[in-house]
Amino acid sequence: MKNIIAGLVFLSILLSTGCSAISDEGTPQPTEETPEEEAPPTQTTGQDGNLIKSELARETNPQVPLEDLLILAQDLSKFATAFYHQIRGIDGNIIFSPISISQALSMTMAGAETSTEEAMMQTLQYSLSENQVHPAFNALLLAVEASEKMKPEESEGSEFQLNIANSIWGQAGYAFESAFLDILARHYGAGLYNVDYIGAPEAARGAINDWIEEETEEKIKDLIPPGAINELTRMVLANAIYFNGSWRYPFNEEITQPAAFTLLDGSESSVDMMALSGESLPYTAGDGYQVVQLPYLSPDFVMTLFVPDQGNFNEFEDGLDAERLLTAAIDLQDRPVNLRMPKFDFETSTNAKEPLTALGMGEAFLSDKADFSGMAASDQLFISDVLHKATITVDEKGTEAAAATVVIMRVKSAPVGDQPITLVIDRPFLFLIQHQPTGSILFMGRVVDP
Repeated sequence: MKNIIAGLVFLSILLSTGCSAISDEGTPQPTEETPEEEAPPTQTTGQDGNLIKSELARETNPQVPLEDLLILAQDLSKFATAFYHQIRGIDGNIIFSPISISQALSMTMAGAETSTEEAMMQTLQYSLSENQVHPAFNALLLAVEASEKMKPEESEGSEFQLNIANSIWGQAGYAFESAFLDILARHYGAGLYNVDYIGAPEAARGAINDWIEEETEEKIKDLIPPGAINELTRMVLANAIYFNGSWRYPFNEEITQPAAFTLLDGSESSVDMMALSGESLPYTAGDGYQVVQLPYLSPDFVMTLFVPDQGNFNEFEDGLDAERLLTAAIDLQDRPVNLRMPKFDFETSTNAKEPLTALGMGEAFLSDKADFSGMAASDQLFISDVLHKATITVDEKGTEAAAATVVIMRVKSAPVGDQPITLVIDRPFLFLIQHQPTGSILFMGRVVDP
């Protein structure tokens, strides 16, 4: 419970200092319509001649009720677990970024209308209205970004970096709706880059992949494969996230040693097992599983490890949902822990089209049914692909993780004790990288074979 209380206190402090993205007044959300007293915003071209964006700047202090922000964070957790269940059939380890996928699809949803918009809202598990979602997402991202700057003075020289970036890549000369571009500018800080899908689709693909590689410190390369973009492509919406966090309590490299790790089939694999002795860590034990949190230098960010008992992984995974994540967070208490866990390093590539269709968004992928008229009225746009790639490296010093998502649009043709807990993670486990004040899940996955 103390983590949730701490999160609410953090948000309240931001409110009182005036640097918050949130309002504690329960006033209704502003709609995406331009107030009558203001002149309609025009679209301008950047100095390089390639960037088209609204004259509206990103709102750095959106007046969002605290309740809306907490509802959005819980909805994002529901989507994270729902999406996880759709991809858990992948063999081996899994890593993905729920917040990256949600951002890219939310930007796309800004141009969706009628039943397509309703299907996307349902798939993303949103219980707010769309007019509330975009300002709330902006507020949540601002709160996450503010936490990057919070790290102890004694941590100078250690790593903590968080980068979240959005971009949109549109066909040059194509008539995109100004209201759509306004939403992207105000709430996601994104402009639209002009590219030529019709005449040079491979050059456009290379430019988008280069942007993603740069924003993720070269961790995500070649996300969009050859052929995914062609002369029928009109827009690509991209999100990139990069996280590099040193542990608050680093492991001692000198005592890392080989050890056995039991796989799902009962066989064993040799891994490099790290050790951390006697540190006070948030810990709880449930029915058939244990949970421990490892804080990063910026104290608002943690890695949460869910370790089912031997032979109980599949049953625990079956029951994983947002409610279980919240229950575990409430039950955590600081305990001295002797922890042993493996180093790991892997990546996962996912074509999210099938999982999203299974979650109810199939209409958006159908050229004869999708309604993205809020994006552009001149042609019938539909989503051809949603591509996602994520990578994670965990070692004695900390965690480096990155992810990117692109949406490709085409046109039709217990009590505290004195004795430390001993937890040896020598079996499959799940993990989250979270922003504690909002509960946002930046990365999520499982390790079944380090």
